[in-house]
Amino acid sequence: MSGPLAGIRIVDCSQIVSGPMACQMLGDQGAEVIKVESPGGDPVRSLGPRKADLSSMFIAVNRGKQGLCLDLKSPDGIAVLETLVKTADVLVENFRPGVLARLGLDWERLHALNPRLIYCSITGFGPDGPYQNVRVYDPVIQAVSGIAASQVDKEGNPGLVRHLVADKVTALTAAQAITAALFRRERSGGQGERIEVAMLDAAIAFNWPEGMYNYSFIDDAPAAWPEYGAQMRLWKAADGQVAIGALQDAEFVALTRSLGREDLAADERFRSSAGRIKHQREWAPQVSAEIARRSRAELMEGFVEQGAVGGPVVHLADVPNDAQVQHNGICIEVAHSDAVGRVRQARPPARFGQPLDPVGPAPHLGEHSRQILAGLGYDAAAIAALVDKGVLKG
Repeated sequence: MSGPLAGIRIVDCSQIVSGPMACQMLGDQGAEVIKVESPGGDPVRSLGPRKADLSSMFIAVNRGKQGLCLDLKSPDGIAVLETLVKTADVLVENFRPGVLARLGLDWERLHALNPRLIYCSITGFGPDGPYQNVRVYDPVIQAVSGIAASQVDKEGNPGLVRHLVADKVTALTAAQAITAALFRRERSGGQGERIEVAMLDAAIAFNWPEGMYNYSFIDDAPAAWPEYGAQMRLWKAADGQVAIGALQDAEFVALTRSLGREDLAADERFRSSAGRIKHQREWAPQVSAEIARRSRAELMEGFVEQGAVGGPVVHLADVPNDAQVQHNGICIEVAHSDAVGRVRQARPPARFGQPLDPVGPAPHLGEHSRQILAGLGYDAAAIAALVDKGVLKG
């Protein structure tokens, strides 16, 4: 491992997306990640297109990890995990509140085993409170956080973002918090700490800047603006759709020049962002007509020439072939076992001064169980005994 987190060992006891994705990002940056699963496996293994026990979705958030399959309902399984925790820098879990505590693996116990441990607990609504016992998936958090209310249709009905946006922003939040905790541990003489990340907290913070801008001022609140999301739309071109933007005055000038309509930028009504919002019904139809007369390629040529804000709507199947995507080298191929073959992935998005190691494959269920235990000091007979008892699989 040569990334900035090389030498860090993470025990990933999480499943679905939020926790696994957080650990995957840290693994991309050099950390060693051991994914601990129950004999039933992470449910995402069977979600979406798959080969053997690896779905494309599972691969995306578990690539490069080592797989350990343990029955944590058995004392022997708990003992193995405790031995592993003693060697770890970070443990990540996203069980419902109280599950690990009932297994005897609460923060106090794990901190006693390893005072340097960073223990990151991800929950839906938090460790306590009126919604504590509610099971949570992404749409529930979108609903409660206000994200759904930001996605209204023409009739004003809230809707869902058709992505696991709450899960993924929670993953980003958790990964950053873990990195910050590791940094503080280095400056504080090696003391570990517990991190709590609630999906609700992460989603509301994520939605706040523009989604809640009409609800921020408390004293003498200024007049409300139109909801930010209501101003966002796609524009029909001759052969598809494009997205444009003109928040700043210079950007509106560039847009109108790219469309041969400099007269719009010269109109006093449209010279400020406030004016353009107020008089959108006057300029938008004219811009829309100009866009509709041009192909996406023609529009992009004008946007590039004038430095305007814009981009084509690219269909999912065409994303890997987009010129800028290819230029950035975003899509990579990762070789898996013969049963799976090559899998297309998005490379780690952050680039460092020193290149990261190549992305590795995702593990089959319990693929590395024996070698992980051997590394913890278990001999062949002890490992075989655990396998015979059904405690260890792989």
